[in-house]
Amino acid sequence: MSLGEEIRGHLPFLRRYARALTGSQQHGDNFVHTTLEVIVAAPDEFSAGNGTRIDLYRNFHRIWESAYIDDGEGDDEEDMLVRNANRRLAAITPLGRQMLLLTALEGFSVEETALITGADNDTVETLLADAVGEIDREARTSVLIIEDEPLIAMELEAIVRGLGHDVAGIATTHDDAVAAFERTDAGLVLADIQLADGSSGIDAVQDILAIAPVPAIFITAFPERLLTGHRVEPTFLISKPFRENTVRAAISQSLLFTPQLAA
Repeated sequence: MSLGEEIRGHLPFLRRYARALTGSQQHGDNFVHTTLEVIVAAPDEFSAGNGTRIDLYRNFHRIWESAYIDDGEGDDEEDMLVRNANRRLAAITPLGRQMLLLTALEGFSVEETALITGADNDTVETLLADAVGEIDREARTSVLIIEDEPLIAMELEAIVRGLGHDVAGIATTHDDAVAAFERTDAGLVLADIQLADGSSGIDAVQDILAIAPVPAIFITAFPERLLTGHRVEPTFLISKPFRENTVRAAISQSLLFTPQLAA
C-alpha cells in the first residue's frame, strides 16, 4: 500500500480535529492541505515509526505550531496578515486544549498524544488536567438537544447537566427544533444528523443560525461520510457512540469561537 493510500483513510478524522482547533471548516482544511503538501514535498521525513495515523497527526502538529498557511500568492504585506491571523488561531487553542481534543475527540492515549506533540507523558497529563480545570471554570450556557432516539437524548441531557449547563429543550424533528429554539434562550445546539421524520439536523441548525448565531455540534455514527472537504460541512462533529469527555471537550471548544456552521 502506498503512503497516500495509508493516509487517505485517516484524513476525515484529521479534518475533524483541524476544524475543532480552528473553529472553521476553511481554516481547518487549509491546515490539513498544507500538511499534505509538506508530506508530498518530503515523504521520507513523514514517518517516525509510530504508525501512519500518529505520524500524520504529528506532522499536522508541526504545521499547526508554525501557525502559517500559504493561501496562495500574495505580497509580503498579505503574507504577514495571513501569518498573524493564523498565529492568533494557534493562541486560541493552547497546547493543553490540543491534547484534550487529541485524547477526548480523536481517541489517542496519553502516550500517543505525547508522540504527536513532542511532549513527555507527565507534561501531557499535567496539561490535560489544567485544560479540564479550565473547562470547569467556564461560564455555563443553555443547550438545545436535537436527537430523535430517546435513550441517546436522555444520555446527552445527563451529560449536559452534569457539566453544569442547562437544557433548553429536546427536539426530534427539524420543525420541532426550530420552534424550540425560538421559544428558548439556547446558547448552543447539539444535533444529530438524521432525525426521526427523515429531516436533516444540519438543515435544522442552518435555519436556527438564520435566527441567531449560536455554536453547533453535530453527532453522527459516520463522520467520515461528512468530512470530505468538498462541500459546506459541520465544523464541530463527534462520533457515535460517544463518551462524556468527548461531548465535554466539543462543547467547551465550540464555545471559544464565533458561532458558525462552517466558515
